[in-house]
Amino acid sequence: MTTALIGFGALLLLCFFGFRVGFATLFVGLVGFAIERGVSPALSMAGQQIMDDAMSYNLSVIPLFILMGVFIYRADISRDLYTAAYSALGRFRGGLALSTVVACAGFSAVSGSSVATAATMTRVAMPPMRKYKYHDSLSAGTIAAGGTLGIMIPPSVPLVIYGIVAEQDIGLLFIAGVLPGILLVGLFMAAVAVVVRLDPKAGPAGEPLDKEEARRARRAVWPVLGLFILVLGGIYGKVFTPTEASGIGAVGAAAIAFARGHLRTLSDWRASLVEATRTTATLFIVIFGALVFAQFINLSGLPYDLVDIVDEFEFSPMQLVMFVAFIAILMGMIFESIGILLLLVPVFLPSLFAANVDMIWFGIIVVLVTELGLITPPIGMNVFVVRSVMPDIKLGHIFRGVTSFIVADLVALVLVFLIPAIATFLPALMR
Repeated sequence: MTTALIGFGALLLLCFFGFRVGFATLFVGLVGFAIERGVSPALSMAGQQIMDDAMSYNLSVIPLFILMGVFIYRADISRDLYTAAYSALGRFRGGLALSTVVACAGFSAVSGSSVATAATMTRVAMPPMRKYKYHDSLSAGTIAAGGTLGIMIPPSVPLVIYGIVAEQDIGLLFIAGVLPGILLVGLFMAAVAVVVRLDPKAGPAGEPLDKEEARRARRAVWPVLGLFILVLGGIYGKVFTPTEASGIGAVGAAAIAFARGHLRTLSDWRASLVEATRTTATLFIVIFGALVFAQFINLSGLPYDLVDIVDEFEFSPMQLVMFVAFIAILMGMIFESIGILLLLVPVFLPSLFAANVDMIWFGIIVVLVTELGLITPPIGMNVFVVRSVMPDIKLGHIFRGVTSFIVADLVALVLVFLIPAIATFLPALMR
C-alpha cells in the first residue's frame, strides 16, 4: 500500500506543477512498475497495454460519439434549441436562465461535450440575458452548470468510460442516467427559481417571442430529437449495440448538418474530422495513461489491501459508496471527470464487488460526483471556459453564480444515494 500511496503523491505533485493528467499518470505508472519489476518489463507492459486498448472494439464507441457531437456542433443547432426553450419559458421571471438550462441539457446531450456546450451557449445565451440586465453571476453560473448536464444525460462519454472500466453494460448505464438526468434538469431549474425569488432583479422576465420564430425553432429541433431517440431507442430495444449506435448517430448528425447548410465543402469536413481526431487523441492519452497507472496500482496490491480494510471494518455497501464518493469529490477539485473515473474506479473495484454494490447504481453516483468537479474550485473547467469566452466577467462572479447549482448537484447526489431506484428502476425493466 505504501508504494501506491507514494505513487498517488507523485501524481498529485506532477499535476500541481502543470503536467497533463494523461502524461503524469503514464510517467508515474511506468516508473512505479519499473521500480517493482524492472525497466524492460515496465516498457513491455506499457506498450502491450496501449496496443491492446488502441485496438479495443469497446473503445471504438468513444471517437464515434465524439464525431457525432462535432457534427451536431457544426450544425449550429444551439440557437434553435435556446429559442425553442425560450418560447415556452421566457415569459417567466428568470425565464432566460430557465431556457438556458433546458437548451444546455439538450445540446450537451447530443453533442456529448460539456466544454463545447459551455462555450457555445455562452455565445448564444449571454447576449439576451445581458439585454434584459440579468446579473452576470446568474447568467454565467447557469451556462457553466448547464454544460455539465450532458455528463449524465445519454449518450454520455463518462458513462461509456465507466462501463468499460467496470465491465458493465453500456446500454443499461445509458438508461440508468435518464431519470437522474431529468432530476438534475428539474433541480437546476429550481435553483434558478430560488435565486430570482430571493433577488427579482437577478433575472427579470423576457418579452414574448414571435410565434412564427418559435415555430421555426421548434421545427428545426425535431431532427436532432429524432436522432437522439433513434440512437437511444435502438440501444434499449437491442436493435443495435452502443458501438453501432454511435456510428449511426455520427452518420445521422452529418446528415442533419448537411441539410442545415453545413458540411457542404471539403474544408468543412476536414475541420470537423480534425477536431474530432484531436478530441479523441486527447481523451485517449488520458485513458492510456490511467490504465498504465492502474497496472502499477494493481501490482502494488492496493485494491486488495482495501478489500481487507473493508472486511476488517465491516463497511456496508452504503458506507463504502459514501467513502468513495467523498474521495471523488476531493479529486474533482484537481482532476477532470475522465481522469477521476479512470483513477478511482479500478482501485476500488474489488472492494465494491466484494461488498455486492450494485455497479449500475454506483456508476451513476460516481458520474454525478465527477459532474461537480466541472464547476467547483479551484479548477472548475466549465467556469474557466465561460470566462475565456466572456473575459469581462470576473472569475469570482462565475463561481458565486454556480453555488446554487452545486447545492442542486449535491441534492441530486443525496437523493440518488438514498433512493437507488432513481438509477436502477429503468435498467431493471430492461434486464
